[in-house]
Amino acid sequence: MPLPFLTADRAFEASGETSDDVALPFDDHDQWRRPYRPGPWRVGASALLLLLASFILLATMVIAFAGALPGAGLCLGIAVLVIAAALRLLRVGAWVSKHGLRRVGFFVTTTVAWDRATTVRTVQQPVRWLGLPRTVQGQALVLAWQGGEQLTLLTDHNADFLSRAEAFDRAADTVEAWGDEYRRA
Repeated sequence: MPLPFLTADRAFEASGETSDDVALPFDDHDQWRRPYRPGPWRVGASALLLLLASFILLATMVIAFAGALPGAGLCLGIAVLVIAAALRLLRVGAWVSKHGLRRVGFFVTTTVAWDRATTVRTVQQPVRWLGLPRTVQGQALVLAWQGGEQLTLLTDHNADFLSRAEAFDRAADTVEAWGDEYRRA
């Protein structure tokens, strides 16, 4: 199964080049792509949810063999919800294509076309630590679009980049390069 989100990091690692040299490493710019790998915190949380789902499915099987089909159906529904949550958690992040920039959240997805975007820049500001209410001083990649609205795309303290400053810088540079390429087109 192809994992397109690995292409961006592999392009940097294999060539040893800077982000300016390999800004848009994908051949097909029509598809929505995440220009960085999901972080260990996000993958670990999804793995734990899938482990929980496997136990729930095991309980579903035991309940079904015991003959309580309504209870087995309820457990199966809960397992499906947990699996869907794990998969959605893996999709959370910033996605780019030549059509625009998309910030996928757990519940809400926001898409901004490149022609509506005014700036994509990295700023120093208080950011949420792992998406929790606690804030710390850090860096954020912010998209400003027409009308003065701003959208925080990435932070160096989210589940993808916590303790991975180099990966955050590379991802921010890549998203900024996509913005520079398609905002002027």
